[in-house]
Amino acid sequence: MTSNIDSPSGTTQPAGVSPYLGSRVFTLRFTSTARGARLARRLVAVRLDEWGVPFGTTAHETVVLVAAELTANAVRHGHVPGRDFELLLRLLNGAPAIARIEVGDTRGERLPVRPGPLPEGELAEGGRGLVLVERLADRWGWYPRVGGPGKTVWAECALT
Repeated sequence: MTSNIDSPSGTTQPAGVSPYLGSRVFTLRFTSTARGARLARRLVAVRLDEWGVPFGTTAHETVVLVAAELTANAVRHGHVPGRDFELLLRLLNGAPAIARIEVGDTRGERLPVRPGPLPEGELAEGGRGLVLVERLADRWGWYPRVGGPGKTVWAECALT
């Protein structure tokens, strides 16, 4: 894959205006590694800025953080050797506009659950990603991956 981070429109991945719901769509597969998750997060940040959700705004930071958590979870909990994860970012025009992030992996037996209350005084090094997603996103969930094994975890954030 070749990419110019400073100019997402010059990359080889499909992007642009979708005929569905007046939305913009960015989708790409990444290696199921920490490096792949970092690249996905960075490309989400650049794409949002290109689409008019500027760096440094609360909406931008929220969507990028949610994307980072979902991609990190795909790498940590959905990793299957030799299989990539897929990211889809969609900006739905409306009042308010909504950013929808979908991350699909090929590990179907490890399904996310809604986070419950955190035990008092427990400070774990991991396992809090979906708590962040729950708090930051307006809605989130998962569904079985279409056309193959695994699942897709999604989240929607209003861009107010």
